[in-house]
Amino acid sequence: MSKFNNTNIINVFTELGLQLNNPNEQLLAIINDERQYNAWFTPESVLKAVTAIGKMLNAEDLATWLSHYNLDRNQPDKRVGLILAGNIPLVGFHDVLCVLITGNYALIKTSSQDNRLIKYILQILVDIDGSFKDQFSLVERLENFNAVIATGSNNTSRYFEYYFGKVPNIIRKNRSSVAVLTGSETTEQLFELGHDIFDYYGLGCRNVSKLLAPKGYDFTFFFESIEAYQPIINHHKYNNNYDYNKSIYLVNRDEHFDNGFLLLKEDERLVSPLAVLFYGYYDDIASVQGQLEQESDKIQCIVSAMPLKVKNQVVDFGQSQQPALWDYADGVDTMEFLTKVHS
Repeated sequence: MSKFNNTNIINVFTELGLQLNNPNEQLLAIINDERQYNAWFTPESVLKAVTAIGKMLNAEDLATWLSHYNLDRNQPDKRVGLILAGNIPLVGFHDVLCVLITGNYALIKTSSQDNRLIKYILQILVDIDGSFKDQFSLVERLENFNAVIATGSNNTSRYFEYYFGKVPNIIRKNRSSVAVLTGSETTEQLFELGHDIFDYYGLGCRNVSKLLAPKGYDFTFFFESIEAYQPIINHHKYNNNYDYNKSIYLVNRDEHFDNGFLLLKEDERLVSPLAVLFYGYYDDIASVQGQLEQESDKIQCIVSAMPLKVKNQVVDFGQSQQPALWDYADGVDTMEFLTKVHS
């Protein structure tokens, strides 16, 4: 059982945040080497992910977050199996954090695409407070667990539900994010939207893959505002996706816009291929809210300056990849789930 109180926990994870914001030589070496194991994990992307977690782990936010839960660490630890995704660097860290901070024991099955970073960050945590070494293990196979949090695709979710359906679980499927434009956005806002689209090469569930714009919207200003992201085309895997999708659209004579590094295509679907952004039009705020409500279980977050009244989290331009501690994936309160498991 964990032996520390909220104040100690806040101090420990604040220190971890400080160290992630100021990576030591060994962490910097891992950050720079990750692309040898996963070509999408460029030093810039990995550093962005590491420092985003560092920013998240600040004393004020940790105190605010923990104040909403009754954490009774005198209860016996429950063993929580974690199946982590590997689409973007450290995407599974928040689940690990929640298990540790609720006093449960984490059985961590990392993705083969992202297993070095999480191991090293957990080692930093143990160096800060040695008691954490008895609160987790890295495993190849989940066994002897009381609950499971598994993140995967729509296909793998069916297997997860079959294998883990008899224990308390959170099983996550594919989601993507949407941006809603008004037509009055500034250059700065659309530039920030570029982060929501291009950070991590568009591989995350919080990346915008669909634009909703008012009827008659002219995309010229949008393209002008995101021109600074043109160097993304120099990444060979991104470039391969761009070339492939462009050739498909040209062969099929599908109407689309093309600025040399991003393809825009009108499509009803939410999830676009890499290097492609789908778009659609709306008549008024009521109709766009109706569209979003119908698709709410497929949307991770919505980027907009509009005062939308929807179920999904709405964030400002440039903020989709900067979630706070309480911005839970799929809108499911992981901490509440784990405190119930713990009791």
